[in-house]
Amino acid sequence: MQKIASVLRSDGTDGRILLGFQGVSPDEIDLEEPVFIYDDGLPVPYFVSEWTRRGNSKAICRLTGLRSQEDAEEIVGRDVYADLELDEDDPSALEGWTVLSETGAKVGEVSGYEDIPGNLCLYVRTADGSEVLLPFHDDLLISADPDTETLILRIPDGLL
Repeated sequence: MQKIASVLRSDGTDGRILLGFQGVSPDEIDLEEPVFIYDDGLPVPYFVSEWTRRGNSKAICRLTGLRSQEDAEEIVGRDVYADLELDEDDPSALEGWTVLSETGAKVGEVSGYEDIPGNLCLYVRTADGSEVLLPFHDDLLISADPDTETLILRIPDGLL
């Protein structure tokens, strides 16, 4: 799951909320698929039943299960997640994420990307300030944690 937005405030008295999007455009959200908001450490699915864009990075929406202002106020400030495929046209959402090797050693932070056709690569700034170019492929991705913005990659020998 990828963090897509934060609940900025309630909107009205009938459970609508204002979402502020981060790293994705509201147009990238599949309204047929659920979004998730964590409650007590567990992702709770919600479906979007109403949707109105507000500018380039905000939307007012109603989520299933939110029926009152009190319901909406309860989730203000929380992050909203969705199961999104990495959009190879905009991998910039990973910029700033921490990269760890499969042993747990910190490699550095994603500072950019190189869109080589069929082989997306990430620029990773290491602790000494240098940059390395690492392939970003499903076969090399061990895990991606949007809560901590951490990628764990299987890094082939000789790349570091």
